[in-house]
Amino acid sequence: MPTHYFTIEEANALLPQISRVIKGMLDARQCIIEAQADLWPVLEKAIGNGGSKKAGALLSEFSRVEQGARRLSEMGCILKDINTGLVDFPTLRNGREVFLCWQHGEPEVAFWHDVDAGLAGRQPLD
Repeated sequence: MPTHYFTIEEANALLPQISRVIKGMLDARQCIIEAQADLWPVLEKAIGNGGSKKAGALLSEFSRVEQGARRLSEMGCILKDINTGLVDFPTLRNGREVFLCWQHGEPEVAFWHDVDAGLAGRQPLD
């Protein structure tokens, strides 16, 4: 499938949807992190006896993260970091491919970076 190149307006128009998806993923991630101390011994035990209610309860949280990542991909976005809610949008700038860059909590897409630069290379849109 060919890459969709976003305009700034298109990327900003998707932010309400993307914010909801990212929020759900971050909430699920937090549940997983909070359960981590209890989860590892349960998983070790479950390997031997075929299952656990605690481990099974967290499957829905893992599924929320997976579904969120899939939804972002379907929108044409690239999830760069689930820990911070960092999302990139392919775009063309001066005839070359770069990424518009947005992080959960920012009011709008206001940065871009080269494809190989990442967050450290973010530059404000002019």
